[in-house]
Amino acid sequence: MVKYVLVTGGVVSGLGKGVTASSIGVLLKACGHRVTSIKIDPYLNVDAGTMSPFEHGEVFVLDDGGEADLDLGNYERFLDISLSRDNNLTTGKVYQAVIERERRGDYLGKTVQVVPHITDAIQDWIERVAHTPVDGRDGVPDVCVIELGGTVGDIESMPFIEALRQFQFRVGAGNFCCVHVSLVPVIGVVGEQKTKPTQHSVATLRSLGLNPQLLACRSSEPLQDSVREKLASFCHVPASQVLTMHDVSNIWRVPLMMQAQGAHTTICHLLGLGGAARIDTSLWKQKIADKWDSLKEPVCIAMVGKYTDLSDAYLSVTKALQHACMAANRKLKLEWVEASNLEESTRGEDATAYEDAWAKLRAADGILVPGGFGGRGVEGKILAANYARTHDKPYLGICLGMQIAVIEFARNVLGMEDANSTEWDQATGHPVVVFMPEGSTTHFGGTMRLGARRTVLQTVDCIAAKLYQSEQYVDERHRHRYEVNPELVPQFEAAGLRFVGKDDTETRMEIVELAGHPFFVAAQFHPEFKSRPFKPSPLFLGLILASSGKLDHFLSGRATPVASPAKTGLRQLENGIGGQVEKLSLSASALSAAKLQL
Repeated sequence: MVKYVLVTGGVVSGLGKGVTASSIGVLLKACGHRVTSIKIDPYLNVDAGTMSPFEHGEVFVLDDGGEADLDLGNYERFLDISLSRDNNLTTGKVYQAVIERERRGDYLGKTVQVVPHITDAIQDWIERVAHTPVDGRDGVPDVCVIELGGTVGDIESMPFIEALRQFQFRVGAGNFCCVHVSLVPVIGVVGEQKTKPTQHSVATLRSLGLNPQLLACRSSEPLQDSVREKLASFCHVPASQVLTMHDVSNIWRVPLMMQAQGAHTTICHLLGLGGAARIDTSLWKQKIADKWDSLKEPVCIAMVGKYTDLSDAYLSVTKALQHACMAANRKLKLEWVEASNLEESTRGEDATAYEDAWAKLRAADGILVPGGFGGRGVEGKILAANYARTHDKPYLGICLGMQIAVIEFARNVLGMEDANSTEWDQATGHPVVVFMPEGSTTHFGGTMRLGARRTVLQTVDCIAAKLYQSEQYVDERHRHRYEVNPELVPQFEAAGLRFVGKDDTETRMEIVELAGHPFFVAAQFHPEFKSRPFKPSPLFLGLILASSGKLDHFLSGRATPVASPAKTGLRQLENGIGGQVEKLSLSASALSAAKLQL
């Protein structure tokens, strides 16, 4: 039977419930158990897809196209799993499902109410998703870690609290435990740690029918023994189950900090799980937590975006850079550059901001333009791409960052002075980026090109093929409404901008590289969403290596992938053989012979 760990939060939001839930998963996985996760968001939005990054941080995209809360990114990175849209449960999804059933007549003759219909729907959803494997193996997971977003006591989360109160009896004793994350603030110059906020938070939770077995207390410094004893006394938990979650040098130390306090032993005991004695987190400690702190030689990356005031808006991008830096043995120095500050209009309005932005861009070892929507800051991003192209500065463009690179090239190399995207300039005479024909102009939720899609490599003689070590294709996640105008592709390629990756119809441009540039690579997809601490995204690794002057040496040690016609069917391939480029149009009957020749 699946076991359940519920993680709730109290006092204030933003305490790190997602990292705590992910860390519990890491510990249980290290004990030999298969783990899945569910994030509950009590807002009425069906998903996070239409929410501003300033409101809620980044939108994390899943393989199946689900647009989810950023905490699902934490789960995937920490646990190396692939979740689905159903692993993110919102009030909007639950009410939508219940109302659809009511309209269909499933509740005919009954008054549809929050209790029992909404609460039953929540429980059914959790149980169904918890039994779905997410690690690529068959069979049911052993443990499901559920994170309840928001703060205990919020009106909007009450149906979920009630559903979870009932759920603990539905699954039975020994199959459910609750971990409550709370704040222990320090008041006054004497630095006294105050327990009253946590006492009130736990009292509220217990009054609603959920009794936490572990307290994860966030504080700047480790809890004093007297504070731990006081919390244990007033919150009805043993002192050994009051965990101190103080500030650490990096978030990858959180699982190790919880392990040192025996959190895994307690949870395994409460749930009747074995494996606590054989836990092994040595690889996690050595290759991630310790390694990040040991990096010395810096590499500076300028992140040129429009949401730079909120780092969570680019959380996965930041994590992907960190993963790549660990693989390349470089210490990341990330410079946030507000794109609009690079524009000429800013020079007159705020000369200091203008000069500071350009100083950061020029001093950086590499430039990254991430995804985004809307026209604000676009001209600044185009200037950043132009600087990277003309100064041989390593450049990585993601989604909008790829479209920016194409617009810049069209304007300054092909002479299309008014080249632009129809997203923000519908009257442009040279629409080099256009709206996808199947997109919706009236509905925004879930109407983009979303989720994992296949990119077919057009040649093996490119940086992307060598970084991915792929001979035919790569699978990455997408989130966009606009794309490079395929009608203009021949002009770009004739001038040296190579579209080395396309979709399987060869009408959508996926990866672009600039011939003769040390590293000028951009992708329509979002490679950051599949980056992992032990498996960094190839394109991010390429940026860090190029920015460190190590890319050529790295690629020289990797064999150029050899295109295998057995995997391509009737598609045309370009394969460099003896300095000659031969175009092979292969029929099914010629596959074996052609493979031998290659």
